[in-house]
Amino acid sequence: MEGELSCHDGHSGPSHESMQAVFELKPFRPVVNLSNPTLANISFTLYAVLGVNEKTQILTTFLWLRLYWHNELLVWNPDECSGVARISLPVKELWSPDIIVYEFVDDDVSQACPYVYVNHTGHIRWDRMLRLVSACNLKIFSFPFDVQNCTFTFGSYMHTIRDVRVSPALTFEEMSGNSKRYLEASGEWELVVILGETSILKFGIDEWDIITFWVVIKRRPVLYVVNLLIPSSFLMLIDILSFYLPPHSVDRASFKMTLILGYTVFLLIMNDLLPSTANGTPIIGIYFSVCLALMVISLLETVIITNVLHHSSMKYREVPRWVQVVILKHIGNLICYHWPEELPPPIPLPEDRPEQLHGGPGPHVVQSGACAPDQQPTGNDSAVAATLAGVPELRQICQDVGELRAHLTSLQKESELQDQWCHVGYILDFLLFRIYLLLITCYALVIICMWCIWISQT
Repeated sequence: MEGELSCHDGHSGPSHESMQAVFELKPFRPVVNLSNPTLANISFTLYAVLGVNEKTQILTTFLWLRLYWHNELLVWNPDECSGVARISLPVKELWSPDIIVYEFVDDDVSQACPYVYVNHTGHIRWDRMLRLVSACNLKIFSFPFDVQNCTFTFGSYMHTIRDVRVSPALTFEEMSGNSKRYLEASGEWELVVILGETSILKFGIDEWDIITFWVVIKRRPVLYVVNLLIPSSFLMLIDILSFYLPPHSVDRASFKMTLILGYTVFLLIMNDLLPSTANGTPIIGIYFSVCLALMVISLLETVIITNVLHHSSMKYREVPRWVQVVILKHIGNLICYHWPEELPPPIPLPEDRPEQLHGGPGPHVVQSGACAPDQQPTGNDSAVAATLAGVPELRQICQDVGELRAHLTSLQKESELQDQWCHVGYILDFLLFRIYLLLITCYALVIICMWCIWISQT
């Protein structure tokens, strides 16, 4: 047949002279009629996901690329060539389509494959390894439960649709299945699916035939859950349990400050595990910031309670009436505060009278009529007073007893004021603790719902 390679008797395969003539035509597209485009078929297998750089928005993968095209000048009859139907030839001696990946952003440093297989019908198969460093729009808002969708666009760099046409060599489902079967060294990433479509790229008056692949990969979150979320949750749990320390103890404030310091060191150590981009902040970064803010709020609450229990009570000031009504009565009933059995809940009175303040149980001294300076002596009392006036020792004893009674009354009043301020602090501590629990619960539910919604949408 005209145009076929010749074969010599005693030699298997086409003759070297006839193949050399084809090698000399390497600069020309291998078609008999230049008006016919060369059809290139493309397929690949995703072998490994080598790295994802969120800051530079770069995805590094390793592909097994298979490229087919037809060389109309490399045709021979196997029956005339000792039954040889396929041979291997150096790719540098043959014309090859200039298929590139449009998202390519770095040089290919993978090992080159210098040979191709040529069928007796002129169909060529070129298997090569490709280390693909491509640009990808990485969205890290839902980190570490994120799903990335990166695009690989294959097409000719120079030849338009009139010269080179491209099409997939396998169905997209077959390429996706092969990639899942052979995917190795994926590390924290796993392949979800590979989708694709063929289209035409228009630029000016020229058109290029392209194939667009969408490679969907999902991050394995176990590493980040174990190293980030669980330790942070434990620290928050310890902060919640610190409310059960006695509120009048200074150790609670120092414990919370130590906890905040430890949480800050934890964030500094784990900062390298968090992705960073100029587009936005991942939700886990917001989670850590809010947790730190909640710890600071918890410390401020402890400072307020400590001030109420120590600063106000040490001055022995009367509990304001609005505090008795709002805090001791209404808020105490609202949070179901349990009063001690020996101290019933205070009932605000219209006015405070000394006899009401000191009439409760406690040490008291019965003042005799002879020692009361304001009483007018009558009858027998005047005689007793006259006797006391004549005995200086009895007069001194009566004065000392009066001073002791005044001192015990003052101590009793101070004790009552301290008890009232302590209960004000306890009620505020119970209230703020429940508000703190409510905030943490709502915040955790919001974070979990946002992650679940994001995962379901992707």
